[in-house]
Amino acid sequence: MESKKQKVKKTLPQYYGGQAVMEGVMMRGTKGYVVSVRNAEQGIVTVKHPNAGKAARFPFLKWPVIRGVVSFLQSLVVGMKVISESAELAGLDDITEENPSKLDVWLEKKFGDKLVDYIMTASVVIALVLGVGLFMLLPAWLSGMIKPLLGGGHILLSILEGVMRIVIFLIYILLISRMKEIQRLFGYHGAEHKTLACYEAGEVLSPENAKKHSRLHKRCGTSFLLIVMVVSMVVFFFVKTETVWLRVISRVLLVPVIAGLSYELLRWAGRHDNTLVNIISAPGLMLQKMTTAEPDDGMLEVAIEALKGELADETADAGSTEA
Repeated sequence: MESKKQKVKKTLPQYYGGQAVMEGVMMRGTKGYVVSVRNAEQGIVTVKHPNAGKAARFPFLKWPVIRGVVSFLQSLVVGMKVISESAELAGLDDITEENPSKLDVWLEKKFGDKLVDYIMTASVVIALVLGVGLFMLLPAWLSGMIKPLLGGGHILLSILEGVMRIVIFLIYILLISRMKEIQRLFGYHGAEHKTLACYEAGEVLSPENAKKHSRLHKRCGTSFLLIVMVVSMVVFFFVKTETVWLRVISRVLLVPVIAGLSYELLRWAGRHDNTLVNIISAPGLMLQKMTTAEPDDGMLEVAIEALKGELADETADAGSTEA
């Protein structure tokens, strides 16, 4: 039995990622991603998407740190897209479609088939601006305003900014977790983690097997965000300026560097299991107790369907390559 488990983990890709979406789960591999959603009729709808393959055309995009920036941007773009797609598949936007506003009608006439692309682009830009503003610029500005009241030098300023960044992030998580829709999203988040853990353990994918595993996972995006907070504290410590506008500009310019370094640290932690890794991963796993919930069997079924869809594509591609 042990040799069979080892064989499965060696012959198939070992690491997959995923994301909870509206009433479903997205699973992502090397060849593309699969979205599975439970619709209004309580059936499971699955849609597959291939990767664009830009990293294959430009090998430098796979270099350490750079690949982290690319992965972050891809995750943001794909994340926005699958959230919108899942809402449509689940039938959550039927009311809006039946009663379109005058603005919706005008936009449809003006932009036609390109409307969705424009909306996705605008959504990504807005998300980046809000994220950088809320978690990078606001802490830098607030700490600069408070620091004169406390005295001290650059070290105190860096610590104060880092602490405020983490506090703002925790408050943000606490506020959105009170929303009913987000609570269900957290259930699917837990289903995604349990399903991935079940697969990585070499077990047969089933709700019974998946529910035995933890809903916490080292490679979770929540852990990535917390690592970003910590890495930013370290990086910004070496930017020694107390001028508010210079600190604000430096925070914006260093976002790609921080994202790339954080990705490498999370990737390393996800591929190793030792005391140091457990210490580094512990805060992120604790935070996941807030961003995941124990899923029901229906949620696990959807997550398993998404992963099976991605595994089928990976296996089929491997078979055609060997032939």
